[in-house]
Amino acid sequence: MTTVLTSAGGRFVLDLGNPAVREPARSGSKAASLAIARGFGIPVIPGFVVTTVGHERFLRAGRRIPAELDAELHDAWASLSRDGAIALVVRSSSTVEDIGASSMAGRFRSLLDVRGWEAFQTAVVSVLRSADEVAGGEVPNPMGVLVQHFLRASRGGVLFGIDPVTGDGRHIVVEAVAGGPDSLVSGRVSAQHYVLTRRGRLVTVDHRPRHLFSLNGHNGRLLGNRELRALARLAGRTHEAFGGPQDVEWAFADAGSLLLLQSRPVTATGVAVEAAGPVLGPGPVAETFPDPLAPLESDLWITPLRSGVAAALRETRAVAGATLQSSPVVTTIHGRATADLELFGYVPTRRALALLDPRPRLRRLAAAWHVGRLRATLPIRAGALVDEVDEWLASVDLAGAGDDQLLDLLDSCTAMLERLHQEEVLAGTILPKATRTAASLALNTLAEHGGDEFDDHALVHRYPILLSLVPPSIASPLTLPPETAVMRRTGPGVESDLGLRERIRLRARWVQELTARAAWELGRRLAARGVLDDADSIALLDRSCLRDVVATGRVPDDMHARRAESVTAAFSPPLPAQFQLTGSGEVVPAARTGVRSGSGVGAGGGRGAGPAVHGSVRNPPAPGDVLVVRELQPGLAAWLPGLAGLVAETGGTLSHLAILAREYGVPTVVAVHDAVRRFPPGTQLVVDGSTGDVSMLDHEEAS
Repeated sequence: MTTVLTSAGGRFVLDLGNPAVREPARSGSKAASLAIARGFGIPVIPGFVVTTVGHERFLRAGRRIPAELDAELHDAWASLSRDGAIALVVRSSSTVEDIGASSMAGRFRSLLDVRGWEAFQTAVVSVLRSADEVAGGEVPNPMGVLVQHFLRASRGGVLFGIDPVTGDGRHIVVEAVAGGPDSLVSGRVSAQHYVLTRRGRLVTVDHRPRHLFSLNGHNGRLLGNRELRALARLAGRTHEAFGGPQDVEWAFADAGSLLLLQSRPVTATGVAVEAAGPVLGPGPVAETFPDPLAPLESDLWITPLRSGVAAALRETRAVAGATLQSSPVVTTIHGRATADLELFGYVPTRRALALLDPRPRLRRLAAAWHVGRLRATLPIRAGALVDEVDEWLASVDLAGAGDDQLLDLLDSCTAMLERLHQEEVLAGTILPKATRTAASLALNTLAEHGGDEFDDHALVHRYPILLSLVPPSIASPLTLPPETAVMRRTGPGVESDLGLRERIRLRARWVQELTARAAWELGRRLAARGVLDDADSIALLDRSCLRDVVATGRVPDDMHARRAESVTAAFSPPLPAQFQLTGSGEVVPAARTGVRSGSGVGAGGGRGAGPAVHGSVRNPPAPGDVLVVRELQPGLAAWLPGLAGLVAETGGTLSHLAILAREYGVPTVVAVHDAVRRFPPGTQLVVDGSTGDVSMLDHEEAS
C-alpha cells in the first residue's frame, strides 16, 4: 500500500504511518487507534490525519482554513487522491470519541465519496465545525480529521470481541451487510447476525443454530466460513493491540482482503449470567392471555391449562415421562403467561446421544398406535364433553349461590377447564385442522348486531360467541371491539360451521368467563362486608387463601405487598420471544431459533404490501396497513379485515389469530425475530404469507 508524507510532515498534517499519529492528543482517538493497529500489522486503508494543532489553527482563523494549513492539505490530498483520481472519505477523529468511557459513536460528522479539491476542502471544514455542534456553545474539544481512500466494499459491518448483551467473553458477535458498514451503523438497514466462538466457529446465524444450516455452501449467508475465521482473527488481534475487547468496523474489499475501518473499546456490556432449563416464551399462550395475570387469575386459568396440556401429552405418549415431569409446561413469569417452547415444538432441539438411543423411536411407535385409537374415539368423547359443558353452564345460578357454593363453583370450573384443555390439545393435534374460527363468526355477529341498542354486557349475554374476541379478566371491564372496525365477509354462520377444536376452545372461554364472574361476585360481597377494600382486590388472592378469607373474614397480613407486586406486574415489560431463567429466576434472552433476518413462518393469506404500524387494541391500525406486533392478541381480530399484512414475533400457523387472518385473506407471517424493533412505523413492507418473507421496500420502490 502506498502512503503519503512519510516524514513527520508539516505542523498540521501527518501520514497514518507516522509514529506521532499514535498519540490521541495529537491526532484524535480514531486516527490514533488506526495508527496503533497499523503498527501491529493489521491492514488499514491508506490515509493521513489533520492534527489537533490544525484544528486549533482553524479556530484561531475564525473557523476557516488558514493559508499554511491549506498548503499542507493540498499536498496531502494531491498525493493520496492522485490529484483527484481517487475518491476519499473524510471522518472525524476527536479526542473524546472512541475512548474507554464513551464511544461518542455517530456524534461527529463523516463524509463519504469525496471527489475533487473544492469538495475536499468543504468536507474538512464540515467535519471540523461538527466539533462546535457537539460542544453546544462551549469551547470544542480538540478535533483531528481522518482522511482515507474511499473503499467500495463488497461486505462490511461491525464486530464485538465480547457479547455486548450478555457480557460473555467466549463469543464474538458479528453483524454484516452487503456493501460498506455505513448503512448498518446509521440504522438504515438490518444486518445478518452471527455469533462465533473465539476461534471463528459458527454458533448461530440470525439467532438460528448452526446445525440447522447446510454444512456445504452459505445457505443464504453473506459470510462464508473463511470470512468468519478472518473476522475472528481480527477480533483477537485488536484485543491484543488495545488490551481489551473492541467494537470494530470492518469491510471486505472487492478483492477479498479484510480491512479495519475503526476500532474502539466496548463501552457497555450486559452481565454474563448462567441460565438453565428449557427455553420459554409467550408464543403459544400470549394469544389467550396477552396481559399480566393477577394471582387468582393465574390459579384459575393457568393451573388447569398446565394440567390439561400435560394430560394430553401423557395420553398420546409423545413425550417422555421424565421430560414432562421436569417441564413447567405453562407457567407465569412476573404475571405473564409463558410456555415451554421445547415441549410445544417451537424450538428445535438436537441432542447427539439421542441419535443412538432407540427409545425415542420406540416411543414414537407406541405413540402412533395410541394416536390411531384416539383418532377414532376422540370425536365421540370430545363431542360428549361439549354437550356436558353446555348443560352445566345453563344450570349455573350465580345470584342465588352462597359464598361456599361460589367457592365450590370455582373449583368445579378449574376441573372442567383441565378437561377442556386436554381435549383441545388432542383435537388440535389429531383431528383435521379448522377451516373457520369462532372469532370469525363473532366478527360477523358483531358486524350485524353491534349497532343495536345494547351495551357490551348485554350483547355478550345475547351472543356469547362474542367472548372469543376478548381475553378473560376478573377486574378489567368487558369491552368489545367497536363494530365500525369490523367488515363482515360472509353470512353470520352457525356454530355447526366450526370444527371440534374450535367448539372446545369456545367452551373453555365461556368457563373462564364464568370463573371471572363468580370471583368478582365473591369480591363484591366481601367488599360490601368491609373485608376487602374493593371487589377487584379479590384478584390478589389464590383459591386457598380466598377460602380462608371467606371463612375467617380476615385478609392476609401481606395484602399491601401483594398489591404492590400486582402493580409492578401490570407495568412489567413484555417477555422476550425466547428466554431461559437463572437460578434466581432472572430472565435471560435466549438465542432465537428462527429463520434468516426479516423472515419467519408463513401462515398463509397470499402476498401484500403497505406501511408498518405497531398497532394495538388502544391504537388500532387502518385498512392497508401492515400490522407488526409482538404477540397475536384476540382483541386485534376486529381490525384484520382490510389489512395489507400481519407480522408477529411469536405465534404459529395454528394460532387463533393466524387462522382468522387466513380466513380474511390477510398475508400473515409469524415467528419473525425482533420484528417490532426492525420494522419501525412507516416502514414500507412486503409480506409473503406463503414463503414467510418480510422485506422492506426502498423509498423509491414504495413511491
